[in-house]
Amino acid sequence: MTDNYTLNTGAKIPKIGFGTWQIPDGEICYQATLTALKSGYRHIDTARVYGNEASVGKAIKDSGLNREEIFLTTKLPADIKVAAKVQETFETSLATLGTDYVDLYLIHAPWPWQERGADYTKENIEIWQEMEKINSSGKAKAIGVSNFNVADLSAILDNAKVVPAANQIRWFIGFTQDEVTKFSQAKGVLVEAYSPLATGQILDNEVIKAMASKYQSSVAQVAIRYCLQHGTLPLPKSTHEDYIAQNLDVDFAITEEDMAILDNLHLS
Repeated sequence: MTDNYTLNTGAKIPKIGFGTWQIPDGEICYQATLTALKSGYRHIDTARVYGNEASVGKAIKDSGLNREEIFLTTKLPADIKVAAKVQETFETSLATLGTDYVDLYLIHAPWPWQERGADYTKENIEIWQEMEKINSSGKAKAIGVSNFNVADLSAILDNAKVVPAANQIRWFIGFTQDEVTKFSQAKGVLVEAYSPLATGQILDNEVIKAMASKYQSSVAQVAIRYCLQHGTLPLPKSTHEDYIAQNLDVDFAITEEDMAILDNLHLS
């Protein structure tokens, strides 16, 4: 599965990305990322706060692939809410990754994690202006946001010269954040689905297990396919070689009737 979405910049982004959240820096992350690239992934997602940019960068370098063949995302830490720190933090990510540019750079959240829900609208608008400078420099081919709700995204859109290319949010069967998903998509902002397997909690869901059996697939494959059929971009994570490969092998279609069943599941 190597199909692409087209970002509002015109750039192609592979429809499935390899997520590295919660994969520790060092040999584990290096091997998982290298395995993903060898398995056919061409889209790798990391973040400064994950602490594994060095391992991701080394795996990309050692993969034997040209840098241009890989779509690479990293993120500005959520606790950076001072515009003057954006450029320096971005340059640190580039140096750690060992690359001259990233394909997508995201504001990781609209508020510091320890202040979830706090109003940083003014700061985010100022930070977005710095993101636009990085974008115009060519060092970030596209820029976007993560964990932004409708109000957060609206504030950016109302003050932006560059429309965010993506909004990466927690999204999986039973937790589809319909309001912000529809709003983002209506504005031409691609919705990226992180934790498409609900950090493992859907793996024992009896409804999804039965459906996986019907489609002769794994629960994870059904979950990833579900994201794709809703026009979102899943970012599955695994450190297991077989699962890494399986998560990319989703070349089947879930029927409308079965999609409706999944749409009516409620998880959190």
